[in-house]
Amino acid sequence: MAEALNSEYPTVQHLRTRAQKRMPGFAFDYLDAGCFSDLNLRRNRDEIREIQLRPYYIRDYAGSNLETELFGKKYTAPFGVSPIGLQGLMWPKATEILAKAAVDNGIPFIVSTVATASIETVGKITEGNFWFQLYNPADEELRNNILDRAMAAGCQCLVILADTPTLSYRPREIRNGLSIPPRMSMRNIFQMIMHPTWSFSQLAAGAPQFMTMKPYIPKGLSMKHLGLFMNKTFSGRLTEDKIKSIRDYWKGKLVVKGIVTEEDAEKVLNLGVDGFIVSNHGGRQLDRGQSTIKPLTELAKRFGDRTTVMMDSGIRSGPDIAAALASGAKFTFLGRSFMYGVGALGKGGGDHTITMLKRQLQQVMEQVACERVEDFPKHLITE
Repeated sequence: MAEALNSEYPTVQHLRTRAQKRMPGFAFDYLDAGCFSDLNLRRNRDEIREIQLRPYYIRDYAGSNLETELFGKKYTAPFGVSPIGLQGLMWPKATEILAKAAVDNGIPFIVSTVATASIETVGKITEGNFWFQLYNPADEELRNNILDRAMAAGCQCLVILADTPTLSYRPREIRNGLSIPPRMSMRNIFQMIMHPTWSFSQLAAGAPQFMTMKPYIPKGLSMKHLGLFMNKTFSGRLTEDKIKSIRDYWKGKLVVKGIVTEEDAEKVLNLGVDGFIVSNHGGRQLDRGQSTIKPLTELAKRFGDRTTVMMDSGIRSGPDIAAALASGAKFTFLGRSFMYGVGALGKGGGDHTITMLKRQLQQVMEQVACERVEDFPKHLITE
């Protein structure tokens, strides 16, 4: 497809600035914030930028190729769209916008259990070329029903979460009334009035809902009781028994997201998963945890020959993607970066952000003389 780069917004930071102006404050805070003091959020972003690459200038160079094979499927670049809950709250129809942009541009899209578009809707948009992230239900029958729906919609890969054993403490969300149960304050209403493009788009799209979960939610629940229902429905902490049960039931590719220690990596691999994503949920769960780039190198060194090691959290540019690949990741995922794009540019935000990241990564590859994505580790400077 034709490139869709908007030259007014050549970086994710430009997109973030524009998105902040177009989104109500409570919606932007939900996207932008971490937990507690945002320490791990900043650590993710800052420490990946400490990675340095070695260029080779005097050599024959045939050019670079961004194409990457992952689980037997070729993608046009070594990055995809991370799952984000309540995308439609941040920008109306954001899930649908990003799903279409991902499939049109040949990169993977992961839809969350608590996204604002259903599994079936994403399946139709992507013609089955999508991944599904499962928040594990406490009830096995409900879990299997959701997995059956994902399979019927064509889901390519199932992702299960390890890094959300409990609800996080996010001060900005609590202050804005986006805790469980949520509330709508006069301040939030005023913010919506002051952002008419968002408000009218939201009115046209309809109030954001957990569309995949909608068939299981009793009708007529108040917001308070909806929160209580969601808390009761999901069991956040993974165990080896839960993973084994899912592995036995799910016949497709299975990935665990949120692995940051060698002990957990060994456990999930022994249970037969096909890969794992080094992630700390975008710095939204554990403020005193490591950045994701820190454990990645050792995890990739120890397990890279046995499985597919991927990474998300903290990646906001082509050079960041290059740093993760050089540190041993076979593939990367970005969440906030794509949502900033949609918040800034609406329907064109997904295409723009993908095009921008591809151009940035291409420049890095050409600068250091890296012909293939899998050659990035040869350019890592270690001290």
